[in-house]
This record gives sequence, C-alpha cells and structure tokens, in this order.
Amino acid sequence: MSRKIQEIRLFNKNKTRGQSLRAWLYGLIVVIGIFYGSIFLWPVVPSTPNVADLPVYKVKVKPQSGLASISGQLQEQGVSTTSIVFQMSARALLVGSKLKPGTYLLPIRASLGTILLQIARGDRVKESIAIVPGITIWQLRQLVDAHPSLLHQTKGMDPKEILQKLNLNYPGLEGIFMPDTYIFDPEESDIEIYRRASQAMQKQLSQAWSQKEANSPLNTPYDLLTLASIVEKETGRSSDRGLVAAVFTNRLSKGMLLQTDPTVIYGIGPQFDGNLRKADLRKDNPYNTYMRKGLPPTPIAMPSKESIQAAIHPAASNVLFFVAKGDGSSYFSQSLSEHERAVDQYQRKSSRTSH
Repeated sequence: MSRKIQEIRLFNKNKTRGQSLRAWLYGLIVVIGIFYGSIFLWPVVPSTPNVADLPVYKVKVKPQSGLASISGQLQEQGVSTTSIVFQMSARALLVGSKLKPGTYLLPIRASLGTILLQIARGDRVKESIAIVPGITIWQLRQLVDAHPSLLHQTKGMDPKEILQKLNLNYPGLEGIFMPDTYIFDPEESDIEIYRRASQAMQKQLSQAWSQKEANSPLNTPYDLLTLASIVEKETGRSSDRGLVAAVFTNRLSKGMLLQTDPTVIYGIGPQFDGNLRKADLRKDNPYNTYMRKGLPPTPIAMPSKESIQAAIHPAASNVLFFVAKGDGSSYFSQSLSEHERAVDQYQRKSSRTSH
C-alpha cells in the first residue's frame, strides 16, 4: 500500500512540475509576444520640434557606425527610444550587424521594428545628377555647385587642385568626366561625383584605346578624348557619328585644317552669345581650327561612349567635308566642289559656308 502511495505522490509531483513548466513556457511566450508586439505596434513618435505635423522626418546614419553609435545618432535626430531598447530590439530582429549607412525618411508614427527593418534593408533616400553628353566643364561645375543635396567641397576650387585630388595628370578638367546619371546619398561630397565620373571615363578610354588601328592619326588617349569631344559637338544625328569621325580623321591624316565651328565657339568661352561671326573665324587662338592645324589643346566637351567609339572606329570612307541639311542630319562629300554644291543646296540662306 505504501508503495502505491509513493507512486501517486511521485505522479502528482511530476504533474505539478509539468504544469509549472508549461506555465513558465506560456509566460515566456507571452512576454516574448508582448516584446515583439511592442517593437512593431508601439509608434516611435519623433521628439524633434516642428516635425510631428509632417508625414515623414529625415535621419542620417553615418558610415562605419556600430549599433550603439547608430542608436545615439538616431536619438540625436529625434528617434525617441532608449539605447538599450534600440539595441535589444535590433538583436532580437537579427539585424544588429546589418544596419546600413545613409539618409532615411521615416514615417512619423513608424514603430521601432519598422525603422530597424528599413535601415537594415538600406531603403534610404537617393539623389542623382546627370552629366549629359556635350556638356562643357564650366556648365558641369555650375550644375554640381548648384545641386542642393551635395556637399560642396570643390566650389571655387582651382582645376589643378581638383586634378590633384583625383590623382590625374591632364592639362585641365574638360572632357574627362563620363556622361551618365550618377546616384548618390544626400550630402555626399561633390569630389566623389567627379571621382566616379573620371574613373568611368578612364575605363572607357582605356578600352577604346586598346582597339586603336595602326593607321590612326591619334597619338595618345588624350587625342582620342579630344577628337571624340569634337565628334560629340558636331553630330546632329547619331547615325552620322561614324562619318563625322571619318571626316576629321581623314583631315588629320592629310594634314588639313579641321575647320570645325565648335572648337572656335569653345575658344570664345561661356560668353559666346550664340552667333558665330566671320570675325571669330579670323581671330587666332589655340582653339581656332580654321587657323591652326591639328587638334585643339584640350577636349571641348564631355564626349559620350558612342562618340569615343566613333573616334577610334571611324566609318571606312574618304569623306572630307560635311554640311548640315537642316533636319539634324548632314551631307558628306569627298571633294570641295561637291561640298560647295551641297552648301549651296542646303544652306543657301545661311552665312556659314564651309566646315
């Protein structure tokens, strides 16, 4: 009998322990549920003044920041949570080491969990700046200097100093930045845009130069860049690009004057009023290709990839002249007499008579 009693007592004791363990587990589950629920359901109202009426507010996470540092940065910018809650929540969501730098727009009543996951995804604000083919360096610098989201470290900086920062050895900045749309984080330094654009151009030039044909009149990659910039400015229709390049390549090979208006206009500078006069063609300067043989001393614009390719691979043609037809395309000629007839046909009322 005593044995049965012992067995009953042991059974009841184990049952009590099981019930206690289940209760403890249930309690733990409830606590965890409340904790995770609070992370995602409890809004983190920004403490920054004059922000509560806006749909979103902006915060910035600095590069190479640890979890504690990020917590402090966000608190300084209005995210109303304590450091320990922020860090515990980040680790609980397994994103403690995945938070990415950048500028973020946070919904006003976003939960801490929503904020953490947004930063972990890198769902941040992006800005862009477009360098269009044919833009000149003074136009580009105005564009960069005026961009409201860039940190302007090069504004007013001497071109030589910019070249030093980019570790480049060129006569100037003209032509060395690859046309493209560059995406960046707000308040990124403008020198980084110049660096990325110059590296892209260096890569493009290097690839093109490796394809240079033996009979090319170009002596250096910088010559290629300069010729490509002329092709860029002289091409009205993209399908003509190869023939435009052929005209100037053939002229260089024969030692002829290039006689291209865009170089003269570039020599006049930003003060050019849009009206190229005969007096301008007779005024000597390093960019007047009506008076000086060979390429001008520098590029005259930022050439596109297509113009670089045309300059290194011009059309197989003996053309030496071209004239605008008025519809964006050009008429190409191999002889002066043919060119003069084309000028008479397409530009009868124009004061411009030759290239």
